[in-house]
Amino acid sequence: MSTAIASAQDILARLEASDISPAIGSRVGLSKADLLSGNYAADLRDLLEQRGVLVFPEINFSDEEQVAFTETMGTFLPEMKGQTVYNISLDKEKNPNRDYLKGSLYWHIDGTMNKVPIGAAVLSSKVLPTWGGNTEFCNTYAAYEALPEEKKREVENLRVVHAMWVTQLYHNPEPKIEDLEQWMSMGQIELPLVWNHKSGRKSLVLGNTAHYVVGMDPMESARLLHGLRDWATRPEFVYSHEWSVGDAVMWDNTGTMHRAMPYDPDCGRLLHRTKTAGEEPIA
Repeated sequence: MSTAIASAQDILARLEASDISPAIGSRVGLSKADLLSGNYAADLRDLLEQRGVLVFPEINFSDEEQVAFTETMGTFLPEMKGQTVYNISLDKEKNPNRDYLKGSLYWHIDGTMNKVPIGAAVLSSKVLPTWGGNTEFCNTYAAYEALPEEKKREVENLRVVHAMWVTQLYHNPEPKIEDLEQWMSMGQIELPLVWNHKSGRKSLVLGNTAHYVVGMDPMESARLLHGLRDWATRPEFVYSHEWSVGDAVMWDNTGTMHRAMPYDPDCGRLLHRTKTAGEEPIA
Protein backbone atom coordinates (compact mmCIF):
# COMPACT_ATOMS: atom_id res chain seq x y z
CA MET A 1 0.00 0.00 0.00
CA SER A 2 1.42 3.41 -0.99
CA THR A 3 2.08 6.08 1.64
CA ALA A 4 -0.47 8.41 -0.02
CA ILE A 5 -3.24 5.80 0.11
CA ALA A 6 -2.35 4.87 3.69
CA SER A 7 -2.41 8.54 4.68
CA ALA A 8 -5.82 9.10 3.06
CA GLN A 9 -7.24 6.05 4.81
CA ASP A 10 -5.76 7.18 8.12
CA ILE A 11 -7.40 10.59 7.77
CA LEU A 12 -10.76 8.99 6.98
CA ALA A 13 -10.44 6.81 10.08
CA ARG A 14 -9.49 9.70 12.37
CA LEU A 15 -12.40 11.78 11.10
CA GLU A 16 -14.87 8.88 11.18
CA ALA A 17 -15.43 9.72 7.52
CA SER A 18 -16.37 7.84 4.38
CA ASP A 19 -16.12 8.82 0.73
CA ILE A 20 -19.40 9.61 -1.01
CA SER A 21 -18.17 8.78 -4.52
CA PRO A 22 -14.78 8.04 -6.06
CA ALA A 23 -14.16 11.58 -7.36
CA ILE A 24 -15.88 13.93 -4.92
CA GLY A 25 -17.21 14.28 -1.39
CA SER A 26 -16.72 12.73 2.05
CA ARG A 27 -19.21 12.41 4.88
CA VAL A 28 -17.66 13.22 8.29
CA GLY A 29 -18.96 11.59 11.49
CA LEU A 30 -17.17 13.65 14.15
CA SER A 31 -19.25 15.20 16.92
CA LYS A 32 -19.87 18.93 17.12
CA ALA A 33 -17.54 19.16 20.11
CA ASP A 34 -14.77 17.47 18.11
CA LEU A 35 -15.25 19.87 15.20
CA LEU A 36 -15.23 22.95 17.43
CA SER A 37 -12.16 21.81 19.34
CA GLY A 38 -9.88 22.47 16.36
CA ASN A 39 -8.02 19.25 17.10
CA TYR A 40 -9.00 17.78 13.74
CA ALA A 41 -8.62 20.94 11.65
CA ALA A 42 -5.43 19.87 9.87
CA ASP A 43 -6.95 16.54 8.85
CA LEU A 44 -10.16 18.26 7.74
CA ARG A 45 -8.22 20.72 5.58
CA ASP A 46 -6.27 17.86 3.98
CA LEU A 47 -9.43 15.88 3.31
CA LEU A 48 -11.19 18.96 1.92
CA GLU A 49 -8.37 19.56 -0.56
CA GLN A 50 -8.48 15.90 -1.63
CA ARG A 51 -12.25 15.50 -1.86
CA GLY A 52 -13.60 18.98 -2.61
CA VAL A 53 -16.68 18.67 -0.38
CA LEU A 54 -17.20 17.62 3.25
CA VAL A 55 -20.66 16.84 4.64
CA PHE A 56 -21.55 17.07 8.35
CA PRO A 57 -25.04 15.53 8.59
CA GLU A 58 -27.45 17.26 10.98
CA ILE A 59 -24.61 18.79 12.99
CA ASN A 60 -26.94 21.69 13.91
CA PHE A 61 -24.44 24.53 14.20
CA SER A 62 -25.69 27.75 15.75
CA ASP A 63 -24.37 30.83 13.93
CA GLU A 64 -21.76 31.33 16.64
CA GLU A 65 -20.65 27.70 16.38
CA GLN A 66 -20.48 27.87 12.59
CA VAL A 67 -18.25 30.94 12.80
CA ALA A 68 -16.05 29.25 15.40
CA PHE A 69 -15.72 26.10 13.26
CA THR A 70 -14.92 28.14 10.15
CA GLU A 71 -12.18 29.94 12.09
CA THR A 72 -10.48 26.60 12.74
CA MET A 73 -10.30 25.98 9.00
CA GLY A 74 -8.46 29.13 7.96
CA THR A 75 -8.51 32.91 8.18
CA PHE A 76 -12.13 33.90 8.71
CA LEU A 77 -13.46 36.22 5.98
CA PRO A 78 -16.40 38.48 6.87
CA GLU A 79 -18.91 39.60 4.26
CA MET A 80 -18.48 42.88 2.36
CA LYS A 81 -20.68 44.73 4.87
CA GLY A 82 -18.98 43.13 7.84
CA GLN A 83 -21.51 40.38 8.60
CA THR A 84 -20.04 37.14 9.86
CA VAL A 85 -22.96 35.06 8.51
CA TYR A 86 -24.65 35.57 5.15
CA ASN A 87 -28.24 34.58 4.39
CA ILE A 88 -28.55 32.49 1.22
CA SER A 89 -32.20 32.92 0.29
CA LEU A 90 -34.39 34.19 -2.54
CA ASP A 91 -36.82 35.51 0.09
CA LYS A 92 -36.46 39.31 -0.14
CA GLU A 93 -37.11 39.68 3.60
CA LYS A 94 -34.19 37.37 4.38
CA ASN A 95 -31.90 38.76 1.67
CA PRO A 96 -32.65 42.10 0.02
CA ASN A 97 -30.08 41.23 -2.68
CA ARG A 98 -32.08 38.22 -3.84
CA ASP A 99 -31.74 39.16 -7.52
CA TYR A 100 -27.95 38.89 -7.28
CA LEU A 101 -28.33 35.40 -5.83
CA LYS A 102 -30.28 34.22 -8.87
CA GLY A 103 -26.90 33.78 -10.54
CA SER A 104 -26.16 31.05 -7.98
CA LEU A 105 -28.58 28.78 -9.86
CA TYR A 106 -25.81 28.27 -12.45
CA TRP A 107 -22.37 26.69 -12.10
CA HIS A 108 -19.86 29.12 -10.62
CA ILE A 109 -16.79 29.67 -8.47
CA ASP A 110 -17.15 32.28 -5.72
CA GLY A 111 -14.90 35.30 -5.99
CA THR A 112 -13.45 34.98 -9.49
CA MET A 113 -13.64 38.80 -9.69
CA ASN A 114 -11.46 39.16 -6.59
CA LYS A 115 -7.66 39.29 -6.63
CA VAL A 116 -7.75 36.17 -4.46
CA PRO A 117 -10.91 33.99 -4.54
CA ILE A 118 -12.27 32.77 -1.22
CA GLY A 119 -10.70 29.60 0.15
CA ALA A 120 -13.52 27.50 1.57
CA ALA A 121 -17.14 28.04 2.53
CA VAL A 122 -19.60 26.43 4.92
CA LEU A 123 -23.36 26.27 4.38
CA SER A 124 -25.82 25.28 7.12
CA SER A 125 -29.45 24.51 6.42
CA LYS A 126 -32.02 26.44 8.47
CA VAL A 127 -35.24 26.25 6.40
CA LEU A 128 -35.94 23.63 3.75
CA PRO A 129 -37.52 24.38 0.37
CA THR A 130 -40.94 23.00 -0.47
CA TRP A 131 -39.41 21.40 -3.56
CA GLY A 132 -36.01 21.27 -5.25
CA GLY A 133 -33.16 23.30 -3.81
CA ASN A 134 -30.38 20.71 -3.71
CA THR A 135 -26.88 22.21 -3.83
CA GLU A 136 -24.61 20.62 -6.42
CA PHE A 137 -20.82 20.58 -6.48
CA CYS A 138 -18.33 19.41 -9.11
CA ASN A 139 -14.65 18.64 -8.61
CA THR A 140 -12.62 20.77 -11.04
CA TYR A 141 -9.37 19.09 -9.98
CA ALA A 142 -10.71 15.66 -10.92
CA ALA A 143 -12.25 17.02 -14.12
CA TYR A 144 -8.91 18.45 -15.24
CA GLU A 145 -6.98 15.33 -14.29
CA ALA A 146 -9.37 13.16 -16.33
CA LEU A 147 -9.00 15.24 -19.52
CA PRO A 148 -7.26 13.52 -22.43
CA GLU A 149 -3.63 14.63 -22.72
CA GLU A 150 -4.34 16.29 -26.08
CA LYS A 151 -7.06 18.45 -24.54
CA LYS A 152 -4.77 19.37 -21.62
CA ARG A 153 -2.18 20.62 -24.09
CA GLU A 154 -4.87 22.56 -25.97
CA VAL A 155 -6.12 24.47 -22.91
CA GLU A 156 -2.90 24.73 -20.89
CA ASN A 157 -2.00 28.32 -21.79
CA LEU A 158 -5.41 29.78 -22.64
CA ARG A 159 -6.76 32.79 -20.80
CA VAL A 160 -10.40 33.73 -20.23
CA VAL A 161 -12.09 37.07 -19.49
CA HIS A 162 -14.48 36.80 -16.52
CA ALA A 163 -17.16 39.38 -15.71
CA MET A 164 -19.92 39.63 -13.11
CA TRP A 165 -22.36 41.16 -15.60
CA VAL A 166 -22.30 37.98 -17.68
CA THR A 167 -23.74 36.00 -14.74
CA GLN A 168 -26.79 38.26 -14.57
CA LEU A 169 -27.72 37.61 -18.19
CA TYR A 170 -28.39 33.96 -17.34
CA HIS A 171 -31.57 34.94 -15.48
CA ASN A 172 -32.18 38.41 -16.93
CA PRO A 173 -31.27 38.30 -20.65
CA GLU A 174 -32.95 41.64 -21.47
CA PRO A 175 -31.83 44.05 -18.73
CA LYS A 176 -32.48 47.77 -18.74
CA ILE A 177 -29.41 49.68 -19.86
CA GLU A 178 -29.00 51.27 -16.41
CA ASP A 179 -28.92 47.82 -14.82
CA LEU A 180 -26.40 46.60 -17.37
CA GLU A 181 -24.22 49.66 -16.79
CA GLN A 182 -24.30 49.03 -13.03
CA TRP A 183 -23.25 45.41 -13.47
CA MET A 184 -20.52 46.37 -15.94
CA SER A 185 -19.16 48.97 -13.52
CA MET A 186 -17.86 46.05 -11.44
CA GLY A 187 -15.29 45.44 -14.14
CA GLN A 188 -13.79 42.29 -15.56
CA ILE A 189 -10.68 40.21 -15.05
CA GLU A 190 -8.50 37.98 -17.21
CA LEU A 191 -7.68 34.58 -15.70
CA PRO A 192 -5.96 31.39 -16.84
CA LEU A 193 -8.29 28.60 -17.91
CA VAL A 194 -6.10 26.15 -15.98
CA TRP A 195 -5.19 27.07 -12.38
CA ASN A 196 -1.66 25.93 -11.49
CA HIS A 197 -1.93 25.65 -7.72
CA LYS A 198 1.01 26.04 -5.36
CA SER A 199 0.42 22.42 -4.37
CA GLY A 200 1.37 21.36 -7.88
CA ARG A 201 -2.16 20.25 -8.77
CA LYS A 202 -4.20 21.82 -11.55
CA SER A 203 -7.90 22.62 -11.86
CA LEU A 204 -10.23 24.16 -14.43
CA VAL A 205 -11.45 27.75 -13.94
CA LEU A 206 -14.93 27.90 -15.47
CA GLY A 207 -18.43 28.94 -14.43
CA ASN A 208 -20.98 31.57 -15.30
CA THR A 209 -18.52 34.46 -14.98
CA ALA A 210 -16.47 33.07 -17.90
CA HIS A 211 -17.15 35.36 -20.87
CA TYR A 212 -14.71 34.47 -23.65
CA VAL A 213 -11.31 32.96 -24.39
CA VAL A 214 -8.78 35.66 -25.21
CA GLY A 215 -7.79 35.69 -28.88
CA MET A 216 -10.26 33.00 -29.94
CA ASP A 217 -13.10 33.23 -32.44
CA PRO A 218 -16.33 33.87 -30.43
CA MET A 219 -18.06 30.72 -31.64
CA GLU A 220 -15.03 28.55 -30.98
CA SER A 221 -14.63 30.19 -27.57
CA ALA A 222 -18.23 29.37 -26.66
CA ARG A 223 -17.84 25.79 -27.86
CA LEU A 224 -14.72 25.32 -25.76
CA LEU A 225 -16.04 26.89 -22.55
CA HIS A 226 -19.43 25.18 -22.71
CA GLY A 227 -17.81 21.88 -23.68
CA LEU A 228 -15.43 22.03 -20.73
CA ARG A 229 -18.29 22.94 -18.38
CA ASP A 230 -20.23 19.92 -19.64
CA TRP A 231 -17.14 17.77 -19.07
CA ALA A 232 -16.51 19.10 -15.55
CA THR A 233 -20.14 18.55 -14.56
CA ARG A 234 -20.39 14.95 -15.74
CA PRO A 235 -22.06 12.71 -13.12
CA GLU A 236 -18.77 11.15 -12.00
CA PHE A 237 -17.43 14.56 -10.92
CA VAL A 238 -20.65 15.83 -9.25
CA TYR A 239 -22.16 15.54 -5.78
CA SER A 240 -25.75 16.75 -5.25
CA HIS A 241 -26.62 17.43 -1.61
CA GLU A 242 -30.25 17.01 -0.58
CA TRP A 243 -30.61 19.13 2.54
CA SER A 244 -31.95 18.17 5.95
CA VAL A 245 -32.34 20.89 8.57
CA GLY A 246 -29.08 21.15 10.53
CA ASP A 247 -26.82 19.77 7.79
CA ALA A 248 -23.57 21.62 7.19
CA VAL A 249 -21.58 21.28 3.98
CA MET A 250 -18.10 22.68 3.40
CA TRP A 251 -16.46 22.99 0.01
CA ASP A 252 -13.04 23.91 -1.36
CA ASN A 253 -13.86 26.91 -3.52
CA THR A 254 -10.45 26.72 -5.21
CA GLY A 255 -11.09 23.25 -6.65
CA THR A 256 -14.84 23.02 -7.19
CA MET A 257 -17.78 24.75 -8.82
CA HIS A 258 -21.25 24.75 -7.28
CA ARG A 259 -24.83 25.76 -7.97
CA ALA A 260 -28.27 25.66 -6.36
CA MET A 261 -30.93 23.62 -8.11
CA PRO A 262 -34.20 25.47 -8.86
CA TYR A 263 -36.74 25.84 -6.07
CA ASP A 264 -39.79 27.92 -5.18
CA PRO A 265 -38.35 31.42 -4.57
CA ASP A 266 -41.16 32.22 -2.13
CA CYS A 267 -40.78 29.10 0.04
CA GLY A 268 -38.42 30.67 2.60
CA ARG A 269 -35.51 28.31 1.90
CA LEU A 270 -32.62 29.56 4.04
CA LEU A 271 -28.97 28.60 4.31
CA HIS A 272 -26.34 30.38 6.39
CA ARG A 273 -22.89 30.81 4.84
CA THR A 274 -19.50 31.49 6.38
CA LYS A 275 -16.17 31.48 4.56
CA THR A 276 -12.38 31.59 4.81
CA ALA A 277 -10.00 33.84 2.93
CA GLY A 278 -8.17 32.41 -0.05
CA GLU A 279 -4.44 31.78 0.16
CA GLU A 280 -3.37 32.21 -3.47
CA PRO A 281 -4.51 34.05 -6.60
CA ILE A 282 -5.57 32.14 -9.68
CA ALA A 283 -2.37 31.67 -11.64
